Amino acid sequence: MLNLSSKQLRKAANLKDKIESLHKELRRIVGVPTHAENAVAPKRKMSAAGRAKIAAAQKARWAKVTGRKSTTKPVKKARRKMSATGRAKIAAAAKARWAKAKAQGKNSL
Repeated sequence: MLNLSSKQLRKAANLKDKIESLHKELRRIVGVPTHAENAVAPKRKMSAAGRAKIAAAQKARWAKVTGRKSTTKPVKKARRKMSATGRAKIAAAAKARWAKAKAQGKNSL
């Protein structure tokens, strides 16, 4: 097919156009596709009863999940508070670290 002349390619293109036009005319007359690959499969439709069953099952699953949850709000844990003496010890340790670092000539720990 690669080594065809331009005349042969034109003739092949004309034949293809004629075949397509004949297929179109045949489809117009008969009213159905001429090839199986041109046929479109009908869409599957779910019945209303089938959709209702699926919806009911999903609602039942959600009712089961949400029905187990309690309506009371969870109790928040009280935040732990540090005593004043504890905070003072931490501050003193930080000041000592910085004093040591500055004595060594550092700008950062």
